[in-house]
Amino acid sequence: QVQLVESGGGLVQPGESVRLSCVSSHRIFLFENMGWYRQAPGKQRERVALIGSDDVITYSDSAKGRFTISKEIDKNTWYLEMDSLEPGDTAVYICYADYRQYGVVREAWGQGTQVTVSS
Repeated sequence: QVQLVESGGGLVQPGESVRLSCVSSHRIFLFENMGWYRQAPGKQRERVALIGSDDVITYSDSAKGRFTISKEIDKNTWYLEMDSLEPGDTAVYICYADYRQYGVVREAWGQGTQVTVSS
């Protein structure tokens, strides 16, 4: 079973940057998509960024121009670099991956890491 572990969250001030990491227990070249979601209190889970095995990247409107997703295959890790953070970015950030197993699409989720943007 694929396990994902995030790190890098914390308390930051508006305008600062944070880099989140997600380490996979399995080789990430097996994944079709890897990405980041976030969930703020009282809000639905929102997809922030996604990177495919073909390196096609999509961002949410709120992430475009400020966040960058990347991956390091040899480290089985992907990242979310978040710049110009705003209080509205405060949320639990959760990494995600999907892959095929015996022809069925499976999903893996991390436990989440808290990012709080506050002065």
